[in-house]
Amino acid sequence: MHGDETVGREILLHLIDFLVTSYGHDPVITRLLNNTRIHIMPTMNPDGFEATKVPDCYYTRGRYNKNGEDLNRNFPDAFEKNNASIQPETQAVMNWIKNETFVLSANLHGGALVASYTFDNGNSVTISSKGYSRSPDDDVFIHLAKTYSSNHASMYKGTGCDNRQSFPEGITNGYSWYQLEGGMQDYNYVWGQCFEITLELSCCKYPPADQLEKFWRDNKVALIEYIKQVHLGVKGQVMDRNGNPIPNAIVEAKGRPHVCPYRTNEHGEYFLLLLPGTYVINATVPGYKSILKTVEITDNTSNFSALKQDFSFSEVSIRSRAASCPKTPLYQQLGRASAAVKPTLHILVLMTVVLAIFK
Repeated sequence: MHGDETVGREILLHLIDFLVTSYGHDPVITRLLNNTRIHIMPTMNPDGFEATKVPDCYYTRGRYNKNGEDLNRNFPDAFEKNNASIQPETQAVMNWIKNETFVLSANLHGGALVASYTFDNGNSVTISSKGYSRSPDDDVFIHLAKTYSSNHASMYKGTGCDNRQSFPEGITNGYSWYQLEGGMQDYNYVWGQCFEITLELSCCKYPPADQLEKFWRDNKVALIEYIKQVHLGVKGQVMDRNGNPIPNAIVEAKGRPHVCPYRTNEHGEYFLLLLPGTYVINATVPGYKSILKTVEITDNTSNFSALKQDFSFSEVSIRSRAASCPKTPLYQQLGRASAAVKPTLHILVLMTVVLAIFK
């Protein structure tokens, strides 16, 4: 997202090459690609990248797009009306999120070494007394962040880039680190039904080219293990009595409702990332009685397939129902408004996006 943060951009190019050349030779990568749809966008801000001409570890104008806008303050915010003028790059990504069934993603940045997870913003509904903005799926987000940090060469150590930073186990709640509005991470989770974390991969934003190979080696295993996590939890289809898929049916785990309910796609498919355990899954077609099913979820990431649980509404025959989720703000008990924080030399900065979903 930030053009002057080049490490993630280069790592993703290495990842593309590694996946393509390993297919058919490496059994793990072959199974991963046979069972997972993976989207890779090496950069969201090519203009910012072109504006950054020489290596520089710190904050430069390449952070912004050609219009001088920070793309990670440019998305609709779930907690307040940030009134951002949506940029072409942001709109393109929002359209992409809307048109694909993304389940898991990571947004790659530079300027720190940590895995940060949602929420980045918050209010009295989500913020604890300890300054932590908790989502309904906080346990899953902690697991995802730890999966990356523990498989990284050094992120798990929790050592910051200067003496003002310390991240136990190499992870942090975004709001606990610092508050921001209009970030892609929260937008993807709330409106895109996609679990996204922010990966800070280097203390230096634009390091010399001869260091890039080491960054790839440090992140290679973590990237693959993270992509595998898209097969956590449960997936399935919601169908009518004739076996036709029902789009826009609400399917969520009991006890963890989303402020914008998670719905089936045009194929009647749903995907819920959940840690191993027992859950009650609630499928609802508006106007009809809900169907509840208890499922026992195990860790199927090594099998590259989440638990399959379908729902059939035998009493109705329905093709599609319009569904919409209101724009901002979704959380009604608005607390104090946040400011769009500009980074200090040691603070979070973004760069690229990896998006992976169930096949």
